[in-house]
Amino acid sequence: MSRGAGVAESSDDHSASSEEKDCPSPNLDTSKDSKSGEDSSSESSSESESDNETPKPEKTNGELRESSTEDASNQEFNEIQSHCEHCNAENKHNELVTPRLLSRGQFLLKVDTEGTYQCMETGLIFEVNRKVDIKYCVLSWSKYADLVVKPWVVGGPLFDVKCDPTCLTSIHFPHSLCLGHCDANMTFKVLHVKSTGASLEYTVDHSATHVKWHVSSLSPVGPVIQSEETVFHHGAVILYKAIDHNPSLSFRVYIATNNESFIKDISKSVKHSSKKFMKIDKPPVCQKLLQNGKKYRLISDPEAEITPEEIEFVDGSLLKLKSYSEVYLEQPVEFKLLLVEMDSEEIVWKAKLRECDWVQHDQNPNISKSSTSGNRRRKMSSSLPDEVVYDKRMKQIGTSDGVKTKTLLTDTQLINLAEKLGKEWVKIAIANLKLKISDIDAILEKKEDVTINKFRMLKKWQEKEQSNATAQNLWNCLKNINSVEVQDVLKGFLQET
Repeated sequence: MSRGAGVAESSDDHSASSEEKDCPSPNLDTSKDSKSGEDSSSESSSESESDNETPKPEKTNGELRESSTEDASNQEFNEIQSHCEHCNAENKHNELVTPRLLSRGQFLLKVDTEGTYQCMETGLIFEVNRKVDIKYCVLSWSKYADLVVKPWVVGGPLFDVKCDPTCLTSIHFPHSLCLGHCDANMTFKVLHVKSTGASLEYTVDHSATHVKWHVSSLSPVGPVIQSEETVFHHGAVILYKAIDHNPSLSFRVYIATNNESFIKDISKSVKHSSKKFMKIDKPPVCQKLLQNGKKYRLISDPEAEITPEEIEFVDGSLLKLKSYSEVYLEQPVEFKLLLVEMDSEEIVWKAKLRECDWVQHDQNPNISKSSTSGNRRRKMSSSLPDEVVYDKRMKQIGTSDGVKTKTLLTDTQLINLAEKLGKEWVKIAIANLKLKISDIDAILEKKEDVTINKFRMLKKWQEKEQSNATAQNLWNCLKNINSVEVQDVLKGFLQET
């Protein structure tokens, strides 16, 4: 992905500028490091329009959300949780909230009272002193690459936050570093990009997961670091499969820091490629820390063509073009893929890719070229509110010839739904899905993660329904469930059929 460098002009009413609009880049002011808490006029910039956009259906509105140990959601802006022996879970006393998702990657969080709130989608933590509406989004570091000057390097995602700055006491930015090795010799600051220039501002504190900054004014802000020792990154491996009519398999493998700005850049790069790709949902978190300059090798079993096989890892947050490896197999067979550190020969990440990971998606009619009339219909419907489009879609499904409604649900869809089901999933299984209590007992005996239990419950329903295990049938069973998140997922299933 390539974007022009620059910062959008600020405005008093905090209106966001268009993503495509380029403005002159401010100069980095390193001679005036401003300490947190200094008074400054409120400023705002953004890479996307948001204030005049119609919000999508709200998931929750600042409600507590049931936590799970793994996140298999297929959303573009997911936080990829890291699991590291050096980084214990912190911030346990923060209220976990799920923001409202607006269009163009914008989030809206409505806070009703004073407190400390952690966004479940981005990891941001907000300390507020009264009721406030906070709008924010993830930005690309590559747009501001010329402002990050050595010895400073990127420490985590870059955000644009907009609200009344007098209501927001401090922000805790998530970072992608492991501090178990060199915390004492590492300095954190925050790069604050303003229309009048950019400066490195002092932080208040940092933890194993976050960097705390007292709000001075609001505009693009993100953590940067300076270290006297080797920097260790929590890493992620992101997989995409090329979609075409060839029997062969072709994948893109991206090795990234666990940094939402980086991961968002990868997603946009793939989206704007001349080829069509689908994301392969595999656990992305590297089980061993990544280091700049270290060499890593991709290995496939059975053997595949991998270009390049060897990779020297660098944090590519500031690079417009994100590097990747291509994995190619002539025949569509199941295979294992491993990332190995060359010096120690230790496995950093591994996954098994099965036919079910891609075959359902390859058969999706949406990947084929649409007719002119089809494009016209989509353009017309895109101008309608989401609720109207959904109602029209429901009518189309209800009057269809039965072919589309017979598309069976995939494991990926079921795990996404399982994550949204709440604590009453057992009641739902018996009352709505007509499962037996013995089925539930058999699932609970395995003593697995609660999300996996819910997934197995849905699989049991699928086995019972067999050819009737469709999105329409599942909607009919669960349409009375009082959960906005569940209903959103079910509507998405219907729209995919």
